[in-house]
Amino acid sequence: MVAALAIGARVHLFLALVSDWLPGQPHPPQGSLSDWPVLFVHFISASEDAAEAGRGWRVLLRKHCLGGPAGVPSATAHVCTMAARFVRRWDAVRAAARSSLLVSCRRWSGASTDTVYDVVVSGGGLVGAAMACALGYDIHFHDKKILLLEAGPKKVLEKLSETYSNRVSSISPGSATLLSSFGAWDHICNMRYRAFRRMQVWDACSEALIMFDKDNLDDMGYIVENDVIMHALTKQLEAVSDRVTVLYRSKAIRYTWPCPFPMADCSPWVHITLGDGSTFQTKLLIGADGHNSGVRQAAGIQNVSWNYDQSAVVATLHLSEATENNVAWQRFLPSGPIALLPLSDTLSSLVWSTSHEHAAELVSMDEEQFVDAVNSAFWSDADHTDFIDTAGAMLQYAVGLLKPTKVSARQLPPSVARVDAKSRVLFPLGLGHAAEYVRPRVALIGDAAHRVHPLAGQGVNMGFGDISSLAHHLSTAAFNGKDLGSMSHLTGYETDRQRHNTALLAATDLLKRLYSTSAAPLVLLRTWGLQATNAASPLKEQIMAFASK
Repeated sequence: MVAALAIGARVHLFLALVSDWLPGQPHPPQGSLSDWPVLFVHFISASEDAAEAGRGWRVLLRKHCLGGPAGVPSATAHVCTMAARFVRRWDAVRAAARSSLLVSCRRWSGASTDTVYDVVVSGGGLVGAAMACALGYDIHFHDKKILLLEAGPKKVLEKLSETYSNRVSSISPGSATLLSSFGAWDHICNMRYRAFRRMQVWDACSEALIMFDKDNLDDMGYIVENDVIMHALTKQLEAVSDRVTVLYRSKAIRYTWPCPFPMADCSPWVHITLGDGSTFQTKLLIGADGHNSGVRQAAGIQNVSWNYDQSAVVATLHLSEATENNVAWQRFLPSGPIALLPLSDTLSSLVWSTSHEHAAELVSMDEEQFVDAVNSAFWSDADHTDFIDTAGAMLQYAVGLLKPTKVSARQLPPSVARVDAKSRVLFPLGLGHAAEYVRPRVALIGDAAHRVHPLAGQGVNMGFGDISSLAHHLSTAAFNGKDLGSMSHLTGYETDRQRHNTALLAATDLLKRLYSTSAAPLVLLRTWGLQATNAASPLKEQIMAFASK
């Protein structure tokens, strides 16, 4: 591809020079017609080195510039004159390419002291650290050098606090399998997590609900504090410090990309400059630096995004009484979804998506008002209407006649007694998706590639899914001795993940919009849809299988 672009550029210059010369000539060009194809071939295959090209054209001049009638220069002579212009212009094109912001390339010498890494991961959050672990523990990467760049300090969790963190993640079985593959899940199990075996989702405007559970009582997922996951990943990174170097408080301020065509004085790798002035080179740069990804922006990858005009309020809640607490609860309110996720027998984590104004109001309430608001959001039927309830009951009766099996009845979540002090915070919500996940020597994972509404609880799971796919393709490339930054296997990762992620993003966005209204026709539509889905066991199993990846 690069060679074709280089030849195409030379052909373009050749034609431009010919068209620039012909109108000004008083006589038609003379000389052997065979000179033109010969010179054209030499022209487009000329060396990129100006000195070497000049020597080649001087030899060509002696061989072909035979001259024409008196006062009439030969065609070959004119083409040879154009050759000099070509050498000058081609050198100018190379210089311009080097200075371009989008395809800039760093002039370097063989004596460069930059350390060259096989892979550099930019961003040391949950997804970036897990990516470094996945590669560091891969048997086919035993002779590779990996660098993880994290802008923040190293997080040390010497012992667990009795107070739970307000930032938690819902970990799918597929994500747990990934974490187990390099030993991080064992650390999590030795610390703390909470498995849930059922999930109830219901509408605040009707009696419609859907209950997800498994007959074999397998875990549907796990609620884990982000700090616990990060601690487990840090421990595993320390165990492979001979393969994976981690630089904390280190942020890249500039990325310089390889030249678009081979050049003698251009690095073939991505060049990275940190804020302290240190520099590195890498064969593959992985962007795991969040939804405002600097890697994505520097690579010129377009990102489709919009804000939802919503914020999510998170908090740690104390239940009124101890329960088995193995159900994840989610209710769709007209203002946005509210979820209660189990942490222990007496604690749950709250995620309430609502308008910016309401979110700010919830955070500023005193504890008693806030607890009342949460309980009301889960228990109140104030948004019900007789028409919707009657229509829903009719469909439920019809479904019972067609399929006389046990139908899930709505259960109520545990009531909340109080909230942990200072655990209430809010953050804005939005959707984003990169047009491309990969470019030569660059790959995006996690929020750098996609941003999703938390209503599906799939944000970090999508990132871990990216890791599983990318690590698989890179492991295969390393086993076969291939270039890690080659598009031949990076596009395989992009295809795998875009199929999954775009479907999930679209479904999540549709649900968010469908449930953000109390208009009767849409409420009736989603009521019937939810009831029909709850009655269709095979469909529910497919949904659970998709979400568990």
